[in-house]
Amino acid sequence: MRILVAPDKFAGTLTAVEAADAVAAGWRRQAPLDELDLCPMADGGPGFVDVLHAALGGELLAVTVRGPFGEPVPATLLLAGPTAYVESAQACGIHLTGGERAEEATTYGVGELVAAAVAAGAEEVVVGLGGSGTNDGGAGLLAALGATADRPLDAGAAGLAGVTRVDLPSVPVRLVAASDVDNPLTGLFGATKTFGPQKGVPEERLPGLDGLLEELATAVDRRTSLEKGAGAAGGLGFALLALGARREPGIELVAEAVGLARRARAADLVLTGEGAFDFSSRSGKVPYGVAATAAEALRPCVALAGQVLVGSREMRALGVESAYSLVDLVGEERAFADPAGSLADLAARVARTWSRE
Repeated sequence: MRILVAPDKFAGTLTAVEAADAVAAGWRRQAPLDELDLCPMADGGPGFVDVLHAALGGELLAVTVRGPFGEPVPATLLLAGPTAYVESAQACGIHLTGGERAEEATTYGVGELVAAAVAAGAEEVVVGLGGSGTNDGGAGLLAALGATADRPLDAGAAGLAGVTRVDLPSVPVRLVAASDVDNPLTGLFGATKTFGPQKGVPEERLPGLDGLLEELATAVDRRTSLEKGAGAAGGLGFALLALGARREPGIELVAEAVGLARRARAADLVLTGEGAFDFSSRSGKVPYGVAATAAEALRPCVALAGQVLVGSREMRALGVESAYSLVDLVGEERAFADPAGSLADLAARVARTWSRE
């Protein structure tokens, strides 16, 4: 059999590349004659640059940028031909904030990444959005690229109180916002109300923080703040759209770059996976995108996940034939202590059911 292995990261434990390697190791243990095609995936969040580098090659450039609280953090951008790819989470990810102080956290370092890509000669810069710990509406990014205002743009959302004027810079490259998030910047379904709690914003502070982004939206461009994707990554989507970026679904961009459709047609079975497989996976997550591609190729898709939190009906609505849980197989303690070994064991078990050997 020909098996396409196309997982996302297992957040906090395995990168997508490591997850694909672990699945392959377990599968080969059970079915050594099967032909495996490893295709790590990403949707714009953590792992975006690594996955694209594995698929596209190109040159990785190491830079140091400002972290969410002003500290220097290492980051990497990928230059592949005239296009540069940057990963916003490297500069403002929730792993850097610890899920705290979102009102003070800045996206300035993301703007520095974009500036570094411009300095490297890129003609187009694709910004992967996802996994952010910030909620400043992209004000920090704007500041790093030369925007000026009557309030500090690099002090997180808290610094925006009273802002009435923002003069946007001219950016000499094409910008692309790679995100599957459809939320507007503000309001009931905006960045703050939807994603603020997971970034540590207390319930009672959500209306006030949303109000700060409303002030930013009024000062920059109210219409842009209502566009789909403006609320991505705590409003980074809004800043990029205001600078003229076009929005592309992250999973589709990565799928095209790695040739997912072609590779699915060449396979007999498609495997995908992520840390938690639940119904939110439908919102632009890797397993849903991979399953949709498998369905178009008329190939079955099976998911391996840390936890499976959907029933069989919901699973099939997501386009997945079967889903298998790491925690159910080895227990939570071992799943976190030895994620690669545990995932390999799960893959071997799945191979016993799905391989023809």
